[in-house]
Amino acid sequence: MPRPVARVLALLELLQSGGIRTVTELADRLDVDERTVRRYVGHLVDLDVPVESVRGRYGGYRLAPGYRMPPLMLSDDEALAVLLGLVAGRRAGLATDTASETAAAKIRRVLPERLSRRLDAVLGSLAFTDRPGEAVAPESTVLLAIADAVNHHRPISIRYTAADGRRSERTLHPHGVVAHSGRWYVTAADLTAGEDRTFRLDRITGVRTLPGSFEPPAGLDPAKRVLTGLATAPYRHEVTLRIQGTAAQIHTRLPAGIAIVEELPSPSSADPQTVRWSRVGLRVERLDWLPAVLASLDRPFIVERPDELRGLVEALAERLTNSARRSPPHE
Repeated sequence: MPRPVARVLALLELLQSGGIRTVTELADRLDVDERTVRRYVGHLVDLDVPVESVRGRYGGYRLAPGYRMPPLMLSDDEALAVLLGLVAGRRAGLATDTASETAAAKIRRVLPERLSRRLDAVLGSLAFTDRPGEAVAPESTVLLAIADAVNHHRPISIRYTAADGRRSERTLHPHGVVAHSGRWYVTAADLTAGEDRTFRLDRITGVRTLPGSFEPPAGLDPAKRVLTGLATAPYRHEVTLRIQGTAAQIHTRLPAGIAIVEELPSPSSADPQTVRWSRVGLRVERLDWLPAVLASLDRPFIVERPDELRGLVEALAERLTNSARRSPPHE
């Protein structure tokens, strides 16, 4: 019976991505049973690929340190996907400019000239409709150390610089790493402060893994926690609205990172499919952009606070009314 070469190579790719891979994880990724995974590992060992077996609670398989990849071989589609991914990652803050450029250069050096010219033509003709955001990529050593601690439930000590410049050293139980709007965050139980916190990775200057392990809380959603934290951060104005619509409808104009939406129960006499109001809370530095966003929702709303926002909404309505009544100039 011929060896399943494609799956053996897929196993090698998984191991080359680094770290220890459990037999269960590899079986799930390859869609085979655990016995077959062990057989595939044997095939790699027969080919002089140094696969190590790691015992213990977090055991599994890994490649021996220092193992070098064979010559890179990519299809046209794979090469295009990798280079476009590097461009998109740089714009989104998922990688630094230097790392993206050097990685792209290494890939180009091993590609056939025919394919390299075609990819250069794609990248040279590519335009984006949105401007690059204020992306801040974290240090790779910080990101890798924290991600490893998240995966293995290990406590860490970090050196952190707050927005106001204050520096501190904190002990964390890290729960998850989240990328949002060009920045990276880690959600964690901050043992130093005795509360759950969110920290920006670009403000972390050092990470040290501590002995021991911890059990993360059940049902934790790191991405939701980051969005909630951003939406409830202290700002100059606290805004409370009632908007007729569901959370999904309201979030089309007021994203979860800006607004906290609580769907309110419908009156017992109302049709719940047609009458659904939500309470919306925002904390913002400026109010002048809100009236236009509320108008774009095209849904009934009530301003509960602040009174200043009511005046801005009325002023926008008056300007729109005046514009609608203007006649075109006579030529």
